[in-house]
Amino acid sequence: MYGAPYSKQAKKMLLLGSGELGKEVIIEAQRLGIETIAVDRYEHAPAMQVAHRYHVTNMQDGASIRAIIEQEKPDYIVPEIEAIATDMLVELEAEGYHVVPTARAAKLTMDREGIRRLAAEELKLPTAPYRFADTVEELRAAAVALGFPCVIKPIMSSSGKGQSICRSEADVDACWTYAMEGGRTQKGRVIVEGFIEFESEITLLTVRSSSGTSFCNPIGHVQRDGDYIESWQPHAMSEAQIEEAQHIARTITDELGGYGIYGVELFLTKDGVLFSEVSPRPHDTGMVTMASQDWSQFALHVRAILGLPIPTIRQLTPAATHTLKAVNELQHFQIGGLEEAMSIPNTTVRVFGKPETKQGRRMAVALSTADAVEEARSLASRAAGSLTIQEVK
Repeated sequence: MYGAPYSKQAKKMLLLGSGELGKEVIIEAQRLGIETIAVDRYEHAPAMQVAHRYHVTNMQDGASIRAIIEQEKPDYIVPEIEAIATDMLVELEAEGYHVVPTARAAKLTMDREGIRRLAAEELKLPTAPYRFADTVEELRAAAVALGFPCVIKPIMSSSGKGQSICRSEADVDACWTYAMEGGRTQKGRVIVEGFIEFESEITLLTVRSSSGTSFCNPIGHVQRDGDYIESWQPHAMSEAQIEEAQHIARTITDELGGYGIYGVELFLTKDGVLFSEVSPRPHDTGMVTMASQDWSQFALHVRAILGLPIPTIRQLTPAATHTLKAVNELQHFQIGGLEEAMSIPNTTVRVFGKPETKQGRRMAVALSTADAVEEARSLASRAAGSLTIQEVK
């Protein structure tokens, strides 16, 4: 039981990260009468535009994060991005604050080394072969040992930033530089993964709630430069693959604990299902659930956080998404093509409302439904292709 927003009896949810995913979480929380606070490093971020109030701060400044949380005294602290002062979250949780799903999950999953060692070495889940490197010389040795091509990622980054495929020893220096530029912290450490010849890659949205563990239908997706371009649901899988994927997802999320939604990324190969990464929050590829399911991933996340039951998750229709990305940096712009995009049958568009563009930044997404996945993908691709970003001078 709780009262209305702004009342003494209100339940407060504070989001650390206020992008397009956080915006949908805020909207779903407000549908259930929750008072919402959005926090991010820049003003007028998407979630700030719909929250009851917001704060702008350095998200990796632990003292600043603590000051905001002590001021707001939220019932739920909900990390929505990776680059947060996670050590402070651990401290705050120890003092009695409720971090979603847990502070340990937020800390471990921000660190590719921590989560990979947990999955592969402690939980014995199948993964790509990997090594870690702190210098360009160690990177070269690791790449030679694993073989070319190999995948190089900063220990801490998101949305594919700093990730590259190293195709020969001659590429090592450039890959190291790219990883250092794309990492979320100044730590010069990377993970080097053996290149996996996968048939497809999926996200298995896994919900831990008072009703137990539930799974959404698998979501297929295409990534470019480590960042998602399109996604669709359901992705075709055999019963054996689904069972294996759910086992991996349940194992890692049971270990991380708490209530909320996890995005578990997996590779489907001819030799089985491999664990790739896990995010303790809604997943960008999961935006497709806004069109495909009775409860979107955002609604599921909020329900789980509040301790409400989730008896069933129903997929209503095949659906797909396709993103609109900026190609350069603009402070004054308009998004066009909405009329053409939304004249396509069974299609809608979500414009995120980000205040400026950057190269590769997601600015909108098209969502389409159809009787079959391939048709939905075609519609979403057409719709996204109709959208434009135009500079205003």
